[in-house]
Amino acid sequence: MNSLDASSRNTKSKGDIRSLRSNGNVPAIIYGGSEQNEKVSVSKKILKSLLEKENFLSNIITLNIDGKSQNVLPREIKYNVISDEPIHVDFQRVVTGAKIKIDVPVVFINHEKSPGLKRGGVLNIVRRKIELKCPSEKIPESIVIDLDGIDIGESFKISSVKLEENVTPTIQGRDFVIATLAAPTVMKEPEKPAETAEGEAAEASAEGEEGSTAPVSADGDKKEGEDKKAPADKKAPADKKAPTDKKAPADKKAPTDKKAPTDKKAPADKK
Repeated sequence: MNSLDASSRNTKSKGDIRSLRSNGNVPAIIYGGSEQNEKVSVSKKILKSLLEKENFLSNIITLNIDGKSQNVLPREIKYNVISDEPIHVDFQRVVTGAKIKIDVPVVFINHEKSPGLKRGGVLNIVRRKIELKCPSEKIPESIVIDLDGIDIGESFKISSVKLEENVTPTIQGRDFVIATLAAPTVMKEPEKPAETAEGEAAEASAEGEEGSTAPVSADGDKKEGEDKKAPADKKAPADKKAPTDKKAPADKKAPTDKKAPTDKKAPADKK
C-alpha cells in the first residue's frame, strides 16, 4: 500500500490556491463516510511519482495528515490543460465494510505460451477495465487472464474470471466478452509452382512484344527492321463491260438496176 504525506489547508480564495500551487503543492479534498469533508494539500513531486505507477486510481493510499493516518482511495485527478500538471485531487475515505464501485484493470499474462498468438493470431481486447462492486478492504489490484494454451477462435468472458467473495461486476444479467483471440487479418498467398510462374512470365513477354510499336523517325518513316503493314489490297476496278458490238450497219440495198432506157424509136424517115 502506498503512502502520501498531506497537510491541512485553510484556503479561502483563488489567490490562496495559486500561492499553494506555486510552492509545489497540490490542493486536495477528502470526502465520504460519516465525517465532514476535509481540505488538504499534498506534494506535487511525490504525487507525480505515484501517478507514474499503474492502477493509481484503483489502489488504496494511506494519507498521513499532520501525524494522523487514514486510508483513502483516489477518485479523480484534474490536470492543467496546457502544462498537463496535476492541479487537484479527490480522495474518498475507505470505510470498513462499506461497498464501493471501482474500475479494475485487466491484465493478460503468458502471451508466449499461446499457440494462437504463435500462429499469428490477434488478441482483440474489448474491455481494458471492468467496473466492480466490492468491499473497500477487498479491492482487487487487477483482473488477470491467462493466455496459456489459448488458440485462435477462443474468447474470454466475465464468467471465466474467478472473483473473490462479495466482489461482483456492476453489469449483471449478461456474460459479456472481455477479449477474443482472432485469426490474422492478412493471410499469406500460397507460392505458385515454378512452371506456372514461368508460363505467366512468357505470356506477359509475348503480350509486351505484340503491343510495342516501333519508333518513328523525324521524316515519318518507320525504322528499318520493322515490317511495314501491307496496305490493304485495293479492290481491282470492276472490269468495264466491253462495249457492245455496234450493230453492223444494215447492208444498203444495192440500188436496183435502173432500167435501161428504152431504145428510142428511130425517128421515122421523113418522107
